[in-house]
Amino acid sequence: MTTPQIPTFAGEVVLLPSFAPRPGISRVLFDFDGTLSLVRQGWPEVMVPMFVEMLPALPGESDEDRAKLAFEDIMRLNGKQTIYQMIQLAERIRERGGHPHEPLWYKHEYLRRLDDRIMHRLDGLRDGSIKPDDLLVHGSRALLEDLTRRGLTLYLASGTDEPFVRREAEMLDVARYFGAHVYGAQDDYKSFSKKMVIERILRENDIHGEELLAFGDGYVEIENTKEAGGLAVAVASDEAANGSGRMDPWKRERLTGVGADVVIPDYRDEAPLLELILGS
Repeated sequence: MTTPQIPTFAGEVVLLPSFAPRPGISRVLFDFDGTLSLVRQGWPEVMVPMFVEMLPALPGESDEDRAKLAFEDIMRLNGKQTIYQMIQLAERIRERGGHPHEPLWYKHEYLRRLDDRIMHRLDGLRDGSIKPDDLLVHGSRALLEDLTRRGLTLYLASGTDEPFVRREAEMLDVARYFGAHVYGAQDDYKSFSKKMVIERILRENDIHGEELLAFGDGYVEIENTKEAGGLAVAVASDEAANGSGRMDPWKRERLTGVGADVVIPDYRDEAPLLELILGS
């Protein structure tokens, strides 16, 4: 087998030992928040303090201790529907002798707090004071254009509620790249998962996992893609410093640990990376 020639990248691109070109790729799956969209940037800074506030403290336990526990719980479930993080919160409260609300109550409270944080971004997109590309991970549009030009079919799957995903994808002017293939969390949370979306892509198109490429910044889409036999590109985006070219160290370490084939900070190298992956 001929070893592929590694192109010169402008930024940092980590190719793991599992990486090999996939010229047969025909379908591309994207996560949304943190992978393409920055509308919800800073969401952990809303969710973690809420968890700390709601969690009964154990004897001798500080707020910092509870924040560390909350962060690990939350990020381990990042990429799944938000309700799963709230189920975890309710379980932690119960473990500590508390009497939790239903997980849906916590989800609604979290979304209320998050709306307060992101409303100025949505207003800015509506009135034109914020340009759509300002709230996309650096290089996103060039990547989406490149994939579309190559004739690949794109899918969007998010753990955020589907109405919000569709709304924000439209506002960011990226919905057009995905057409009808936009999927998000449902009220009946057991009826949706990224694994189910991947299985549907393969089944409906009668293809094997080797034809699937996925981009994501969460555990779930990376794990699910690898389980299906696809190629997984981890986007270790530094959301608070978009365009810096730096990787978020926590994302880099965790996403490498769950089997990513490639790790990137953003899409500044989308053209040479796609050429390497697709063989042309």
